[in-house]
Amino acid sequence: MNAIEVEGLCRTYGTGRQPVTALDQVDLTVPEGQIIGLLGANGAGKTTLIKILSTLLLPTGGRARVAGHDVVGRARQVRREVSVVYGGDRGFYGRLTGRQNLRFFGMLQGLSRGRLAERTEAVLAEVGLLAAADQRVETYSRGMRQRLHIAVGLVASPRVLLLDEPSIGLDPVEAHRLRDAIGAMRGSGVTVLITTHQLLDIESLADRVVMLHQGRIIHDLSLEEFRKRSGYTATVRVTGRGEPPEQDGQDTGGPVVTGVTLREGLWTADVRIPAWSPSTFQWLGERLSPDSVVDLEVQALRLEDVYRQLAGELS
Repeated sequence: MNAIEVEGLCRTYGTGRQPVTALDQVDLTVPEGQIIGLLGANGAGKTTLIKILSTLLLPTGGRARVAGHDVVGRARQVRREVSVVYGGDRGFYGRLTGRQNLRFFGMLQGLSRGRLAERTEAVLAEVGLLAAADQRVETYSRGMRQRLHIAVGLVASPRVLLLDEPSIGLDPVEAHRLRDAIGAMRGSGVTVLITTHQLLDIESLADRVVMLHQGRIIHDLSLEEFRKRSGYTATVRVTGRGEPPEQDGQDTGGPVVTGVTLREGLWTADVRIPAWSPSTFQWLGERLSPDSVVDLEVQALRLEDVYRQLAGELS
């Protein structure tokens, strides 16, 4: 069964001479249990889509169903099946403990006392907060509060979890812990839709990548297929002395010098490699004089590199 089904979804703001189109004929199908990464620049329509799927905003055209329920005609049923978690660390009672906060929000969602006790311990363990469950939330770090937000989102066993910028403002250690908490849901049957500008979140978690641009879906691919859209497999960072290589103005189908910087008498050049072959090594030897090279580092292609390239092609 599909957890999310969107057909021709539209959302326009304003009715004057210049209405703003936030979503334009969006089609999206998400099977149960998948983790989807939703990418796009600010204003691309990511948060608008989240709000419509969670019944916080009405569409102006098209249809959307969550767990088989129409978001307009059966909004109450949708709310029983979906939870939304926004980035940030507010929304809790600081003088209550993490466990007390979780129980409070669980009661608001209608859980029975026995079911609430069971789910409270389970989700605290899932998000790595069991040891801190009896500490006041006012003593929690920002990352701990964000994990508690996810616990609140999971306590009622939703079929769909919508995460809007969940790691915003977190330091690398807390962001890693948050990704572990989200990754722990894999295999549980919960469908997760994540909007984020933190590409490492998507790279670590997503099964599929959906990229929005000006309210339209322009890419809907598996993580591996999305990587291949760049046409490159790796980047070689070369540091050398003397005359630096010239930056290539266009893609030639072979290795491409994408950036050259100068610092303290040395130059650094980034070279995108489409595939490793004898011709690749020949190109490197001809373009980069071996006598001038003092350091060479091969870097696996990151999702951020792919996204920046694809976003650059749109500007």
